[in-house]
Amino acid sequence: MIEVLIAIVVMSIGLLGFALLQTMNVRFVQSANFRTQATNLSYELLDQIRINRITADGFVGTYAATTKAADCVSPTGADITKDMYMTDWRCRLGKALGDEASASVTRDGDEITVNVSWGDERWLDAADTTFSARTRL
Repeated sequence: MIEVLIAIVVMSIGLLGFALLQTMNVRFVQSANFRTQATNLSYELLDQIRINRITADGFVGTYAATTKAADCVSPTGADITKDMYMTDWRCRLGKALGDEASASVTRDGDEITVNVSWGDERWLDAADTTFSARTRL
């Protein structure tokens, strides 16, 4: 009887460890997803800036994410302006990383830097996480 009780205790400790491992795995996977989304959005914006090198200075600034229905209508047609593109990009930023996400674009000579920041509430220190991408024109 004591052997069965000890076996049950040992097995329950192992199962609790496995449950903790699963919850940590969910946290890591979601954080990795956020980083992937930030990377993709940053490189997409850098590609857009490289395509429009002449108007690259117009992209410099700080952008807040949005998820408002009025802003989240993707532009279509041949005459898509920089502002229309950035509104759509900010909407995708908000949908991917949350309403509190933000981005900044800076220019130093021929070097463009895009910083994307978001908060990850899954961690105890929910400070903003920032991904930075840089390119030369």
